[in-house]
Amino acid sequence: MKAKAKKVLKWLALGLAVFAMASLLSLYAYGRFAERARGEVVMALPLADAQTAIDRAVVPLTDARPGQTGMVILGDNLDAFAVRAMTARSAGRSLDLQYYIWHDDFTGNMLHNEVLRAADRGVRVRLLLDDMNAHGSHSALAALDTHPNIEVRLFNPTRARSGTLARGAELLLRFFSLNRRMHHKTWLADGRVAVVGGRNIGDEYFDAAADVNFMDTDLALVGDAVGQAEAVFDAYWNSASAIPLAALVRAPEGALERTRRSLGAGHGSDRAGPYLERLRGSSQVRELLQGRRPLLWTRHARLVSDSPEKAEGAEPGPDWTTPLLLARMDRAERSLRLISPYFVPGQAGVDWLAGMRRRGVEVGILTNSLAANDVVAVHGGYAGYRVPLLRAGVGLYELKAQGEREGSLFGSSGASLHTKAFVVDGRGGFVGSFNLDPRSMNLNTEMGLLFESEQAAAELEALYRRKTAPELAYRLALDGEGRLRWHDDAAQPPLAWDREPDAGFWRRLGAALVGWLPVESQL
Repeated sequence: MKAKAKKVLKWLALGLAVFAMASLLSLYAYGRFAERARGEVVMALPLADAQTAIDRAVVPLTDARPGQTGMVILGDNLDAFAVRAMTARSAGRSLDLQYYIWHDDFTGNMLHNEVLRAADRGVRVRLLLDDMNAHGSHSALAALDTHPNIEVRLFNPTRARSGTLARGAELLLRFFSLNRRMHHKTWLADGRVAVVGGRNIGDEYFDAAADVNFMDTDLALVGDAVGQAEAVFDAYWNSASAIPLAALVRAPEGALERTRRSLGAGHGSDRAGPYLERLRGSSQVRELLQGRRPLLWTRHARLVSDSPEKAEGAEPGPDWTTPLLLARMDRAERSLRLISPYFVPGQAGVDWLAGMRRRGVEVGILTNSLAANDVVAVHGGYAGYRVPLLRAGVGLYELKAQGEREGSLFGSSGASLHTKAFVVDGRGGFVGSFNLDPRSMNLNTEMGLLFESEQAAAELEALYRRKTAPELAYRLALDGEGRLRWHDDAAQPPLAWDREPDAGFWRRLGAALVGWLPVESQL
């Protein structure tokens, strides 16, 4: 028996050694490839005062307020689509687009079409996508990449572009490097208007999905922070992790024209009607571009971002996203309102929030319920911290999956929270891509706008109040014996649940299993 065990251990050790050697060889080979494939350094185009329609709309505003940033909070999904489409239509110089996800679906292709039409007018387009979610749509991307005015780069890509087996093997061999992803979301038009926040590109982010639509929030920006966003984009575009798509895949002959016809067909469909109508009639978008809509102005706005070196495992710097955001929240004196769809505070986070409560800071947190969470594993990591947080006096709210809200444009749908934001003392706040979880802190690159503005903070706090209202969210509390309860105060009569509401057995079991596993650092 001992001899058999020794033999098993011997083969196991040999297998681990072979795997370690294969991983090292894979990393070395990829490093050599990435060095050869790296694109030329390309920077943002110089600005002009009146070269484009966007210049003519924005420059008078920013010249009147030097050193300031003007912002519009975009909490409506159709407005968020319309701002992107309208700025693409109005651009005359450049579009710099950086996203974690750009789905090859109805609204994703509508925006692809706007980008292609802009390139046809001579606009230079740089499209930087994280590779983890771009893999399945590489044929459309490769076709766009053949346009003389469009270049596509993928962040931290696999070399294997086809075949589940080959890509799976590369993911396994390069796990530690491929586990780090670019989570940024930035839309830059002519270097004058930026849209930053939590939204990716796809149907569920723009009210076009029939099953689940995200509640999300962006900021449309003009002024000082736009230049900061452009500098961040340049840093990522020219980083060692950004590989030109042309080095990975080639489009077949005629792919661009076939893609052009396909994208154009979407614009002519009945389904496109509400989006085109919003483009024609949205006073928000039109006034933003023409300078007539009141913007919320502040001298204290900063586009915070992790360095692209975070994706290479570099030691964190003091000006990276996590330390800056935690420092701002830690300065709360009266109140902290936190919205984090994927919320895994860890014991250190619980202690930190409990310390705020002992200082007299009122802390309220909105996250997804299990039924509303699109990542069950993350809920499993969060669930065990609810009771300690409630005992510390933290207010907890969980978004209902089927609250009293409008459905999608194409049928009823559930809801899932995707906004990442916080408000401190009613004076300042943040909107961006950052979740209060280990993945955002340690693995993914994150960004967003950190600002001081009572007006903007009031709008964001009103958004928090709407999303934590009884019609949309459960209020969590402990009963007299310290047991967790979910309160549905909108029900008549009010209801109290003693287990995860609206979540089936297998979903609850899956979350519970994750909570028992040592995987919190990956959530």
